[in-house]
Amino acid sequence: MNKKYFICIILFILVFALDRISKNIFLNGFTWECEFFSLYLVFNKGVAFSMFSFLDEYLKYIQIAILLIAFVFLLREKKILNTHLYSLCIIFSGGVANIIDRFFYVGVIDFFAWHYYFNFAVFNIADVCINIGVGLIILKELILKRKHKSVII
Repeated sequence: MNKKYFICIILFILVFALDRISKNIFLNGFTWECEFFSLYLVFNKGVAFSMFSFLDEYLKYIQIAILLIAFVFLLREKKILNTHLYSLCIIFSGGVANIIDRFFYVGVIDFFAWHYYFNFAVFNIADVCINIGVGLIILKELILKRKHKSVII
């Protein structure tokens, strides 16, 4: 097996396990509050900011379809897959972790609520990893674009 795919599998498992462990802590009743943020259990029936919660049971199947379509697309677009392999691995791991929640609980298990200066959505480690993965892709694309421009000039 190629070393980069092995690293990707380890990264996927690591993100997934960290998310599951953290969610189990809150399922067992852990809560904590401070001036800046609170940690408490919330079941999110929608996606970001509870959007699309009206889709109820259908949402998990829509999310599975989106992940499968993205996976097939990336298998066909080897350049994109190879350029952003680790970031995509982090994104897919977070997505799978959240979809699994929808099958076993009434929604995605969220627990981190920021409330210093403003109230923000409640989120979890999978959500953070998805955002980190997207941010890394954007950053890498900006760097690649800048390198490409300097080569042309």
